[in-house]
Amino acid sequence: MDINKVLYISQEISPYLPETPMAELSQKLPQGIQEKGIEVRTFMPKYGCIKERRNQLHEVIRLSGLNITIDDADHPLIIKVATLQPTRMQVYFIDNEDFFLRGQTAKDLEINLMPDDNDERIMFYVRGVVETVKKLRWDPNLVHCSGWVSALAPIYLKRIYADDPSFKNAKIVYSIFDDKFEGTLYPRFLEKLKMEGLTDEDLSSIAAAPVDATALNKLAIDYSDAVIQASPEIDLELLEYIKASGKPFMPYPGNTDYTDRYAEFYHSL
Repeated sequence: MDINKVLYISQEISPYLPETPMAELSQKLPQGIQEKGIEVRTFMPKYGCIKERRNQLHEVIRLSGLNITIDDADHPLIIKVATLQPTRMQVYFIDNEDFFLRGQTAKDLEINLMPDDNDERIMFYVRGVVETVKKLRWDPNLVHCSGWVSALAPIYLKRIYADDPSFKNAKIVYSIFDDKFEGTLYPRFLEKLKMEGLTDEDLSSIAAAPVDATALNKLAIDYSDAVIQASPEIDLELLEYIKASGKPFMPYPGNTDYTDRYAEFYHSL
């Protein structure tokens, strides 16, 4: 497959959040792929701890203003953008006061200490990314999702947006990290997903019990075309699940000089 446009849906990107292996990879990989002449678009949530003035974020008026309905409540979508130097790669931020609170000191305050909101937060984030890409009129032929905050993207793209011209030919890659949330998502999570247009059959793999991080990652694997191990060690249950799926799989490629390996994996799909 000839890959020339890659959409990155990331949980966190350096330097906008404290540097972690996930944040560093989500910065360096898109930049490296862009330097190979491939067009990229990169998205992350606008967590409340991200300082707009310091990071030179500004709102993109033409992309903002859409209301996204979740569980019969409307939530306005605000799109902001910043430019990473020296490659001048643009990073788009999905923002909303209901889900990404102002003045928070850490991302963890939102996704770990307010777990009751995580179901709608990740639904809003993925919907926001997809709707923004459609507004950009930019059709990726590969979508790379990183981190559990992006875990709904594969099922949304394969089911809800399956016939959308922007995504119907795109391959979906999901990266598994050793990062997870504690506990389970809100008990009405499946009900809310069905209101989005997903069916009992679509959600059968997570219907039996409350959805924890492992179940959410398995759902992402189910609807992805390929999977990457992005941490040196990941949950053994997930590793076995990936292998049993028979899907193209890239083991951990190391933490340096990995751009070529990712590019080769993309093109192999």
